[in-house]
Amino acid sequence: MPQTKASKPTLTTHLFAGGAAGLAEAMCCHPLDTIKVRMQLKNSRRLSPEAAKAAPKSFLGVGQRIVQREGVLALYKGLGAVVTGIVPKMAIRFSSFELYKSWLADADGKVSTSAVFLAGLGAGTTEAVAVVTPMDVIKIRLQAQRHSTVDPMDIPKYRNAMHAAFTIVKEEGFMTLYKGVTLTALRQATNQAVNFTFYQEFKRIAGNLQNLDELPSYQHLILGGVSGAMGPLSNAPIDTIKTRIQKAPSVPGESGWSRFVNVAREIAHKEGYKAFYRGITPRILRVAPGQAITFMVYEKVRSWIDVWNAAPAKSEHVRLENKKYA
Repeated sequence: MPQTKASKPTLTTHLFAGGAAGLAEAMCCHPLDTIKVRMQLKNSRRLSPEAAKAAPKSFLGVGQRIVQREGVLALYKGLGAVVTGIVPKMAIRFSSFELYKSWLADADGKVSTSAVFLAGLGAGTTEAVAVVTPMDVIKIRLQAQRHSTVDPMDIPKYRNAMHAAFTIVKEEGFMTLYKGVTLTALRQATNQAVNFTFYQEFKRIAGNLQNLDELPSYQHLILGGVSGAMGPLSNAPIDTIKTRIQKAPSVPGESGWSRFVNVAREIAHKEGYKAFYRGITPRILRVAPGQAITFMVYEKVRSWIDVWNAAPAKSEHVRLENKKYA
């Protein structure tokens, strides 16, 4: 159903509100993403029968093994790459979504549900190309390292996000940071299209049912969580193939399409089609609460900024009124 276009926040509002939301989401949910990546990278065919049998299969088991072998901080491997990209990622996501929505509005300023879906596709693609792909490559390389975070003698190849970026560019070339960009864009586009469409519709329906212009924070939390769970179910195979491609070193002369086909064929033939959905549980548990936190914090911080911006104008109005009757 069509919805009336809300007033567009400024880029500064998107920057601060989106950055705060992204930082809160990353700090709360990054361990689940690390477990998801480890599950996606696991290839039982390369293990001995004894090791394959002993390897944990549940996301709780994988998380427990990471903590036991590498320390609690290992769950936060790659967090630096995520945090570094959170502010521009969220700024680009929300500002580009609002921009595309304004372009797709009709003459009366109304935005249809299909237009919201297209705006979400555009926002996801924009953030994937601008920020998410290089951030993902660095994050996955860091998360794939199986070194102990409590043993100072166990020195990993990549020490932190900046060192990983420098090493990758030096050894494999700058374009390696954009390995899997097409799949990342496809994943982000479908995620944000589904995410924004469901969230906007849920928000509109909840507001109409309660006759409210602004929903309370707990409802933003719930609606964001429900809408956030939809995306991973629709593109899990894409995410698994993308993770495998980004983790592996570059192969000279191999095109992106041939790499995609080879990885997909290898997973299907050697590990079975269920492997495409490996890590889906921690991914949903990562994305759904992540989107819940993101939308709740974003809406709250944006409202604070709107109140803050309105205060000087209100003060000036009062001053002029007092001067008028003085």
